[in-house]
Amino acid sequence: MPAYIQNFIRFRPLLSELIARDIKIKYRRSVLGVLWTLLNPLMMMIVLSIVFSNLFKFNVENFPIYLLSGQVIFNFYSDSTNTAMNSILGSASLIKKVYIPKYLFVLSRICSSVINLAASFSALLLVMTAMRVELHYTIVLAFVPILLLVTFSLGVGLFLSALVVKFRDVMHLYSVFVTALMYLTPVIYPMSILPSWMVTIVKLNPLTNYLTMFRNVMMNHTVFRISDLLIGILEAGIAMFIGLFVFYRNQDTFILNL
Repeated sequence: MPAYIQNFIRFRPLLSELIARDIKIKYRRSVLGVLWTLLNPLMMMIVLSIVFSNLFKFNVENFPIYLLSGQVIFNFYSDSTNTAMNSILGSASLIKKVYIPKYLFVLSRICSSVINLAASFSALLLVMTAMRVELHYTIVLAFVPILLLVTFSLGVGLFLSALVVKFRDVMHLYSVFVTALMYLTPVIYPMSILPSWMVTIVKLNPLTNYLTMFRNVMMNHTVFRISDLLIGILEAGIAMFIGLFVFYRNQDTFILNL
């Protein structure tokens, strides 16, 4: 373990450079640049709020906040895992030339998504302030579900990045999976409209637990239950274990398939 820590400290400046590169590439030739991380969720919230509040008549108090909080969680998962999945393939030319711990490429994509997450979270706070929603002290606990979500996403990202090197079809299949996952996560709709059998299926989705914990501290002014916290830790731990196991088991053969 000390050797891994020393290796990480040695390459930490490179990690910072990779994160900066990822952000620059994402917003290259964009007039507004990083400002889009604030504008994008806000504009999506406005459009979806108008559609779902009027067309489907969801009876949810402060629906724009409900919707935006869901977007903050789900969009981070979708963005971080999709970019992490392509991190090894996208860095093939560099991997073939010099030795770099390969997990750094995955970690840099997750970290750049965390920066976007921070901007989206700021947008949520701005909207809550503009709508005069009470900013309760429980908001300080928002870092707990966010940290668990980041850990969970890193584990999934490590798993996908290793898998896609050998099986390129995973990229196309995963895009379909994420679309289906969005409808199995209560981002747009309230759980109360679902039949009981559907509620059971939606609760099996790990993102539902993280989103529920996040909304509890942000909107409901309540602390999440210990059982939800333990389940979240277990889900994040399992994802990290599987991701690290698959990644380190296959990383030495990456260069043969790039």
